[in-house]
Amino acid sequence: MFEPHASVFSDTVEKAFAGASLSPDAGIIERLLGAVRTHLGLQVAYVSQIVGDEAIFRHVDAPGLESMLAPGDRRRLDDVYSQYILEGRLPQLIPDTAHEQIAVAKAVTGAVPIGTHASLPIGAHVSVPLHLSDGSLYGMFCCLGPVADPSLNERDLGMMRVFADLAAREIDRTRLREQQRAARIAPIEAMIADRNVAMQFQPIWRLGHDQPIGFEALSRFMAVPLRTPDLWFTDAADVGLGIELELMVIDMALGALELLPAPTYLTLNASPATAASKGLQRLLKRHPLDRVVLEITEHQGVDDFGMLADALAEMRAAGLRLAVDDAGVGYSGLQHILQLKPDIIKLDRFFVRQIDSDPSRRALAASLAVFAGQVGSTIIAEGVEVAAELDTLRALGFNTIQGYLLGKPQPLPMALALMTRRTSAPGAG
Repeated sequence: MFEPHASVFSDTVEKAFAGASLSPDAGIIERLLGAVRTHLGLQVAYVSQIVGDEAIFRHVDAPGLESMLAPGDRRRLDDVYSQYILEGRLPQLIPDTAHEQIAVAKAVTGAVPIGTHASLPIGAHVSVPLHLSDGSLYGMFCCLGPVADPSLNERDLGMMRVFADLAAREIDRTRLREQQRAARIAPIEAMIADRNVAMQFQPIWRLGHDQPIGFEALSRFMAVPLRTPDLWFTDAADVGLGIELELMVIDMALGALELLPAPTYLTLNASPATAASKGLQRLLKRHPLDRVVLEITEHQGVDDFGMLADALAEMRAAGLRLAVDDAGVGYSGLQHILQLKPDIIKLDRFFVRQIDSDPSRRALAASLAVFAGQVGSTIIAEGVEVAAELDTLRALGFNTIQGYLLGKPQPLPMALALMTRRTSAPGAG
């Protein structure tokens, strides 16, 4: 026959949480159900949610009986015990259903199929309400077995209530996380739908030329709360909208390409996930790829360099150039360079700042310039803000420059005005 419930409550709790972290990913509710089912010596444990006139089974622990009851299954309240227990017409603890007239009258008790569902007969049944922190009823925390068990007692019912309280707390935490996630998603979805973004374009100069050779497209989000673009992109990635937001921004930026005179190019920023996406391929193939530079941002790691390289191979063969930013910052930045073999390497502004007075920065910049030349890449120094930095970079062999000294990010009309001007790069000497 079935093993009787044994051990003590403390052992049950210890087993339920052995090796578990208190997070929804650890399956806390499933652990609770498994522990209490084993402790009581019953065969099925579940958490149901009452929605309208139905009980929806959200979490189920029923080893070997999954075909009879699984998460997502539904039963009418009239067909199960829940409503009668809540009304006080059935007790929460039923060691033997044969002693309860209402239970005997229910088809579910005798294992008569309900609709398309096979059903396990119910001989013993323990069920307590699940109330959330706001006092609302969520559903039921239940254990049952096919044969009566006279040894079930009030202490077991007390244990069920403690475990039900733990399950309710976990449901509360999950709901709070879902509400917080929804609150983060809503403004991002609205911004994507409304395209509530202002695009700005920062010029990229080759020293000695009288016009910029390209522009980097940068986004400025207009939605409330006003905050920096990196925070918006991080939030979007966290809630699964990162690629969608980036593609919207890239699509808006590409509109400038038709207005910029050839061969001026446009640099677009993309995370590795967006760079490898089919959506980006569809966007870029509508434009002259030889005038587009795709800059892979290092803010998200690359899990598979081979997959990313394969995803970009066809577009690179058609003229798309690849840039890697943050060069010199960390091990992953060097990985990007070695694995992706970019056409353009951007020296991070951290190493440009005070390069005129810092020998270590000069040494690293010089090394990267030599490396770029040896592998056939163009190197761009970004974040140049003062003339002394520009003079030092020129002396080190840098001739492609980006930074506030040469031009801040600006609206498209101002960027286009630079293309009609006949003057050398500001500060170029």
